[in-house]
Amino acid sequence: MSEERSRTYTWQDPLPTVQKGLQLDGLTYMQEMIAGNFPPPPIAKTLGFELVYVDKGYAMFEGEPQEFHYNPIGVVHGGLAATLLDSALGCCVHTALDKGIGYTTLQLNVNLVRAITLKTGRIQCEGTVVHAGRQMATAEATIKDMDGKLYAHGTTTCLIFPIPG
Repeated sequence: MSEERSRTYTWQDPLPTVQKGLQLDGLTYMQEMIAGNFPPPPIAKTLGFELVYVDKGYAMFEGEPQEFHYNPIGVVHGGLAATLLDSALGCCVHTALDKGIGYTTLQLNVNLVRAITLKTGRIQCEGTVVHAGRQMATAEATIKDMDGKLYAHGTTTCLIFPIPG
């Protein structure tokens, strides 16, 4: 048996940030998060990834596979890729929304094309809006290593709606 390991991390209550975010359009909200004016969401701290760049209809996350991401067969659990894809897909849609408009994921499709391991090194997940309408948005995303090798890709369909004020 190998030596037991532990991990400790901290996060902030996300609800005050959500309330402040409701006062901004989606792109500005994401930019404020990158600038450090809003704390990252707890899921980013839990899995160890970060939002590094946004533009209208685009979001990029980065992270580094860690031992604590491993599943019983010795590779990074597919849930990390699914969560990264869901984050990039949702955030790229969010950047296309006006103040007072929200979204929720209706469908998430994930394709894992190669195993992610510690040897993979840093990975990037890029999401791009394909269509942003009044009631629905679609987007696509990829996860690649820093050399551009594809590890996973996915798509989403999001419901767009006004946030009750």
